[in-house]
Amino acid sequence: MATAVQIAPSARSSSEGATAGVACCAPLAREPLGAEDAVVLARTLKALADPARLRLLSLVAAHEGGEACVCDLTEPLGLTQPTVSHHLKVLVEAGLLTRDKRGVWAYYALVPGALDSLAGVLTTC
Repeated sequence: MATAVQIAPSARSSSEGATAGVACCAPLAREPLGAEDAVVLARTLKALADPARLRLLSLVAAHEGGEACVCDLTEPLGLTQPTVSHHLKVLVEAGLLTRDKRGVWAYYALVPGALDSLAGVLTTC
């Protein structure tokens, strides 16, 4: 399954450098977005379009060591563990977080470059 992280690199032409992961002009400003890429990007943006998920992303990224257990995230959000787990699952499916199961707990971390790649898709020259 494709993620928003893959939109920017796949939209670059082979003549562009791969050092930054996104060309000077983002795919949206360079050429019309294809149907499949639009679906992938919309899924990622939809995942971010929820206040609880935005807070979760921030909490995980700012947590000590750059990863957090679901048990660390319920109290700051004031949500139940099943609700937090659902939101985390959506963020994992959108390609923004990784999930590492350790015993009975799952630990989440920001996918390296995921937010930069998403920002690059939306940035214009």
